Amino acid sequence: MKETVKEFFDQDTWTLTYVVHDAATLDAVIIDPVWDYDPAASSLSEHSVEKVLAYVKERGLKVHYILETHAHADHVSGSQILKKTIPNAKIGIGAHITSVQKIFKDIFHLDPDFPTDGRQFDFLLHEGQTVNAGSLTIKTLYTPGHTPACSSYIIGEAVFVGDAIFMPDYGTGRCDFPAGSAEDLYDSVHRKLFQLPDHYQLYVCHDYMPGGRPLAFHCPVSEQKQKNIQLKASTTREEFVSFRKKRDATLSAPRLLLPSVQINIDAGHLPAPERNGVSYLKIPLRK
Repeated sequence: MKETVKEFFDQDTWTLTYVVHDAATLDAVIIDPVWDYDPAASSLSEHSVEKVLAYVKERGLKVHYILETHAHADHVSGSQILKKTIPNAKIGIGAHITSVQKIFKDIFHLDPDFPTDGRQFDFLLHEGQTVNAGSLTIKTLYTPGHTPACSSYIIGEAVFVGDAIFMPDYGTGRCDFPAGSAEDLYDSVHRKLFQLPDHYQLYVCHDYMPGGRPLAFHCPVSEQKQKNIQLKASTTREEFVSFRKKRDATLSAPRLLLPSVQINIDAGHLPAPERNGVSYLKIPLRK
């Protein structure tokens, strides 16, 4: 089986959503969908999800799973919107999401009854676990560092790496979110992603098109090992950790951090409506 990968790029958040399917059986999965959020108006729209659904419908794909590589801090997950149209699709995420839920439950002072055992998701994926989506086989690699709960998914010779690593001319994900770790990210890339066969294609979750180059979203392991500007095969752990910590200290918080994380740790659900029928998000104030 040769997997077919179709990308959808959201310019507002620089995010790649992927639909992966078997052209023979039409079995499919969707990875990292986007629910469009306008922070100025605090409004949500479904433009990005609609493009994915149109592709799925046009080809008659059978979507088994909607997978999240991590609880994103830069866009709201469109998983629940997809489930309205594809109710049999199950939402999965790495099992360490429970750590992120515990951290942000305190940060946002969420309801004491907010679950932190991952039950909001349909299933949790563990290191080395393999699941089948019809004819598609998906293997999970635990690749923390950007967050403590990041996972990568191997489908055939395609690897969906989330924010662990970007295109070689941009580098790696930041590691300054709560419980992020430059040391862990180095190990995730060097000991796991760089140990995959050189011809495997790494598909990134974001592309920021440095220098105004055209969109790019995948390259072979061999190219990352040789050319990644922040983390090559020859880069030492000490070199990377020092660089990453200095670099992260200069970065501003992602524009959609506060709304995204609250929704995404709850598997893409909005907070329950209050008495007036409106859902509200929390914004902690820092003095």
